[in-house]
Amino acid sequence: MILKISKTTLATAAVALLTMTVPASVHPHVFAEARLDVVLNPDKTVKSLRHLWRFDDLFSSTVLMEFDKDSDLKLDDSELAEVSKTVFESIGEYNYFQVVTVDGKDIAMKPPANLVANFEDQQLIILFETEPKEPLKLAGKIDFGVYDPTFYTAIDFTEDTNLSVADLPPICTKTVVRPDPDEAIAQNQSKLTDAFFNDPSGTDMSKIFATRLELNCPAKG
Repeated sequence: MILKISKTTLATAAVALLTMTVPASVHPHVFAEARLDVVLNPDKTVKSLRHLWRFDDLFSSTVLMEFDKDSDLKLDDSELAEVSKTVFESIGEYNYFQVVTVDGKDIAMKPPANLVANFEDQQLIILFETEPKEPLKLAGKIDFGVYDPTFYTAIDFTEDTNLSVADLPPICTKTVVRPDPDEAIAQNQSKLTDAFFNDPSGTDMSKIFATRLELNCPAKG
């Protein structure tokens, strides 16, 4: 168990949260549909990333049973606050499963000010927003994605429009990249050691499988 929390079922799944393609020996156990919105400042630097994750019915039901202290088959505000706290504490050391890079270099992100859990149509929904630690200009190849270093949970961006950025400058192009797992492994064979296949959570290479929003913006000369 990686997460240092008392809610065993949620802890196991929360450490997971992301990617649809995994090595053959590893399979996700929890599934979620996601939306990622890249928000820009008026000067066209990146202001924040807004995340929404909607979990599958089975996992949502499990969370309901774990956190429904008064057994009324719903989660009140205090129970939802406990879910939020549990997830927030569980995934913090994994950068909230975000990957942000510029020309292949990792960009540090601030932790979210808070993380909100909600239930809608009997499904658990997690929402949070993060900001870059340093000003992030739209220059070069910028990738925004999410991935689970343990491969326990698969988060699916079901439509390309679920990875979005509003008011993108016309000099920039955007592409949703959905890596083919076989191609990703072939292209990164020299980096994928036996340790990765035995324990992917011990490496950062799982991000090569992550669906991501890619922006290409020429530097202003």
